[in-house]
Amino acid sequence: MSHAPVMLDEVCKAINLQKSGRYVDCTFGAGGYSRALLRKQNIALLALDRDPAVKSFAQELQEEFGSKFSFAQTPFSELETAISQNGWDGVDGIVFDIGVSSMQIDQAERGFSFMRDGPLDMRMSDHGPTVADAVNFLSAEALSAIFRTFGEERGARRAAAAIVETRKQSPITSTGALSALMAKALGSGWQKIHPATRVFQALRIYINDELGELTRALSAAERVLRPAGRLVVVTFHSLEDRIVKNFLRERAEAPAQNSRHIPQSEEDAFTASFTLPSRKAIKPGADEIIHNPRARSAKMRIGVREDAPAFPSSPLTFPNIPDLANLEAML
Repeated sequence: MSHAPVMLDEVCKAINLQKSGRYVDCTFGAGGYSRALLRKQNIALLALDRDPAVKSFAQELQEEFGSKFSFAQTPFSELETAISQNGWDGVDGIVFDIGVSSMQIDQAERGFSFMRDGPLDMRMSDHGPTVADAVNFLSAEALSAIFRTFGEERGARRAAAAIVETRKQSPITSTGALSALMAKALGSGWQKIHPATRVFQALRIYINDELGELTRALSAAERVLRPAGRLVVVTFHSLEDRIVKNFLRERAEAPAQNSRHIPQSEEDAFTASFTLPSRKAIKPGADEIIHNPRARSAKMRIGVREDAPAFPSSPLTFPNIPDLANLEAML
């Protein structure tokens, strides 16, 4: 099965390739964006992905493009380190395609899909706690917070209570078992989406620290982009899009003043580190949605780096959600 990169033409245009420039594909996957960018212009490109399953795709591009292409198996939050280890001191463009890939969903053994029975894993890398660990060891309160925060699941408490009650009899270890349990706990007669959808999404986001990774990666991108360099981010969920939108707007638009009659001090003067070609997200065209249904929820945002210092980075915190290190300590 082919895995078509979403909004490929729009991404290639938005990143504004410059001859002999240096670019980073932070979510390599099957290599769709990387291949297209390398074929369009004489550039150097570094691809990142924490998923060891993509190495064969990276090898294909290595053979096709030689020294113009390099790959690092690493989380994209380690963008700054990866660039330094590649011998670069800055880049001209960075692209992100955020979220789980169709390739990962199609592999039942990875446990990403409630439609394919498999082990309850969902890790994007090959180490760390699994979703099975989360559902069998976390408290009902912690699970409820995860479902509510990362899945926006209205039945978060019911879902968590059902999990805790069921695991008293035997551990929950398969996607099929969890999916069936959520269908029972969250009600039958569903129309638009399966009852397990938001719970699976929440657990995947939690076990991979996806929102924390994204927040750290955006700050790293700001630090390594050269003036006029482009940051291009494609998201598929409102939680991710909100983080990207707020990140770019905070750096491109001066905050509102309490009073226009009070002069701003020199210390408080706002200097934009990005400009925005558009305040609104760019969406895929109707034809692409017809041919690639995965594109229907996609949004693309673009930032152009200014010659100004990077803003201080701010970690993303969720007080009611246990740190992954705490879960790992329970195992």
